[in-house]
Order: sequence, then structure tokens, then C-alpha cells
Amino acid sequence: MLIYAHRGASRDYPELTAAAYHGAVAQGADGFECDLRLSRDEVPLLWHNASLEERTSHPGLVGEMRFIDIKRVYPDLLTLDEFFDIALASRRGVLLETKHPVLSGNRIEEIVAEKIESRKILEQIDLSVISFSWNAIEKMHRLNHKIPTGFLIRKGFPFFSSRLSSATAVAINIAQVRAKPEIIERVRSSGKKAIVWTVDEERDVRFCRDLGVDILITNKPAQARSFL
Repeated sequence: MLIYAHRGASRDYPELTAAAYHGAVAQGADGFECDLRLSRDEVPLLWHNASLEERTSHPGLVGEMRFIDIKRVYPDLLTLDEFFDIALASRRGVLLETKHPVLSGNRIEEIVAEKIESRKILEQIDLSVISFSWNAIEKMHRLNHKIPTGFLIRKGFPFFSSRLSSATAVAINIAQVRAKPEIIERVRSSGKKAIVWTVDEERDVRFCRDLGVDILITNKPAQARSFL
């Protein structure tokens, strides 16, 4: 079971920053997870919510602001290229979550696919593009079927839909796994990898290992490693 750092080592560092990802390397993470959005001028950057208020006092929306203006508000902001630089230098795998719904539709999948291809990322590290959006996953598959994808499923979402998806992995919240542990076997029996987020407690880390989870996403990579 591989341990991926959720937005970096986000328990100990500001999430989605260079410090968080360098910290994850130091803590022994096998890979990184991040959230991606587009600025108004189409720069793919690492941010979770639509608004800057998540981590600043600024009320602006990422999709309505230029990259330079967002960077001015939050100097620790990382672009996708900068994130790739860290991952490549440290030889860590990555999970790229494209956020939806957004006004730019599936433009982010187009730009991400172009970046992956132009930088030959798949030849150097493990990578998957993941999303809660069915359309995003299918769009990525149409753009480049060689790019592995992962379908994030919400509570109550019909499981058979994930089986019909072109995604090569299914990502599930730990609460869903606790409620229905058999879902991991169902994912694996369908030929897809099983990813579980966000797993921080010792009993849950061991539980996921025993179930045969492929990738565990945690805020605490060093601690999760110690539990194993």
C-alpha cells in the first residue's frame, strides 16, 4: 500500500505549498495529492475551494482573477509546473484532482493533458488525474487515453457507475469504507485500483492495509508510515 500526502504533509505545513510537499518527502510519502483550478488567464494552480477566502482574507474567486493577482494575495501559491518540478525532483507519484463545477468547464483537463504530454510526465513518475466529475474523467480519457484516471465517488453515488467509468481507479472516503468494507474488494475485482482518503487514524491505516487498498491518502504521512 502506497502512502500519498493529502495536499502535502498538511498537518504540519500550509496545505498545497512547496513546504508541504517538501515536508511530505522528508516524512517518507510515496506520492502527493493536490487540487487544481484555473485562473482567469488559464494558469493551472494548486487551490481547493473556489474562493481565496479559504486561506486568505481576500473574497476573490480563483476563476475570476489573473494568476499574478492571486500570487500577490497568496505568495506561497504553486502552479502545476512548480508542483511537477517538486514531484520530478523527488521521484514521487502524483494524484491531480481537477475541481468541478467551474465556469471554464473542462478546459482544465485540456491544459493538464497538454502539460503532462509536453513534459513527458508519464515517462518519469506515476500519475493519475482524479475527479468527482464523470465528465472530467471521460474528457481526460478522450484527450489522452494513456493518462490514468481515478473516479472519486461521493456517499450515496451508485457504485455501478464507477464500474462503467473509463477510470482506472476508484477513490473512496474512509467513512464510506468503514461503513462498507466490501467496497474495496468490489473495486479491485472490477480491475481498478482502490484509493482511500483522508486516512489519519492508526486503526484506519491498518484497516486499509488489511483490505488491500492500493493508495492511502493522509495528512500525516510520517505517522501513517509508523503505523505500518
